[in-house]
Amino acid sequence: MNKKNQNLPGFPLKWVCIIIFATAIITSLTTVLIIYNNSKIVLGSISIKDDDALREFLKVYNGLDENYYENYDKNEMIDAAIAAMLKYLGEDYSTYMNQQESDDLSNHLSGKFLGIGISIGNGREIFKVYDNTPAKKAGLEEGDIILKINEKETENLSQAAVANLINKQEENTIVVQRNDQTFSYKVTPEMVNTPLTTKIIERADKKMGYIYMNAFTNTVEEEFKRSLEDLESDGIDSLIIDMRGNAGGYLKGATAIANLFLEKGKIIYTLDSKDQKETTYDETDEKREFPVVVLLSESSASASEVLAAALKDSYNATIVGTKSFGKGRVQQTRKLEDGSMVKYTTAKWLRPNGECVDGVGITPDYEIELVEKEDGTWQDTQLEKALELLS
Repeated sequence: MNKKNQNLPGFPLKWVCIIIFATAIITSLTTVLIIYNNSKIVLGSISIKDDDALREFLKVYNGLDENYYENYDKNEMIDAAIAAMLKYLGEDYSTYMNQQESDDLSNHLSGKFLGIGISIGNGREIFKVYDNTPAKKAGLEEGDIILKINEKETENLSQAAVANLINKQEENTIVVQRNDQTFSYKVTPEMVNTPLTTKIIERADKKMGYIYMNAFTNTVEEEFKRSLEDLESDGIDSLIIDMRGNAGGYLKGATAIANLFLEKGKIIYTLDSKDQKETTYDETDEKREFPVVVLLSESSASASEVLAAALKDSYNATIVGTKSFGKGRVQQTRKLEDGSMVKYTTAKWLRPNGECVDGVGITPDYEIELVEKEDGTWQDTQLEKALELLS
């Protein structure tokens, strides 16, 4: 990922929104991915009796177990054997992940973090209090000015510094100013859904919604639907979906979000596997009709490309940004008994127009690069173009 994309998730507007989830930092994925299924590994249809290759493998394993002159770790040897099988396939997306890597991936895609559930803007003002979070339950409100966190003054602190004052392990005492009154609240962090970044941007007589999501997690469907309905209740007449830097995740999330927009019967994607082609259609009665612009970057991949292609081909959305990564393969994951995981490709996916994006990517309707300013920050010319098109 280049420098431009590293700055995208915060999108360089005049205000910055810092989502506080106990200031936990989750390691991002090191590979683009799209996950179709997750299950315990089984032998399936393989018969040891009829499989010569498997019998030879077991003979070697048994010989080592009985005759090798030094002690060795059987589990580590089997892990190495599994990794070697996947490496033999010569494909970057089919890999073995040890328990730590498997746990990191699962945590990243869980869509949940430990925190209190607020966003801060303008220094120390509570910009958003998310539903079903400790902050909401405690009574914190949007517009509150945070004066103290655990007896520490917040005056003259940056937004990041204010966020860092929140203790992620224990109860916090947060003192806020609301109008001319001061209130004190006890707030204990909990596991909460990661909210999406949303905003309404008004230009002339237009109200444009904006949703940014950085991964297709287990909770992205729920959070996207809630965010969209909140924006609609505020009267938006168009929408920008920002998936720049989004490397993918669960295919079900892309499918569910496409279902919110597409007319019933429209194609979302087709899976082209070893034995068959299977097309997924929108089977819901829910749909939208307002204009949609999708923002992509060269690191937008997998599930991001699935959703972008579905909206482009089956909804007539407009795509702005740079050509996407081009990852048109679907992985299945299987958890092993020791907590490790294997991830291997089971199919290619085709966009509704029948094309495969693998190694090709999605070319935007408007290819626009970000512009670096004299102070080293980036002018979001891609977002500006989206706003221009919708207004």
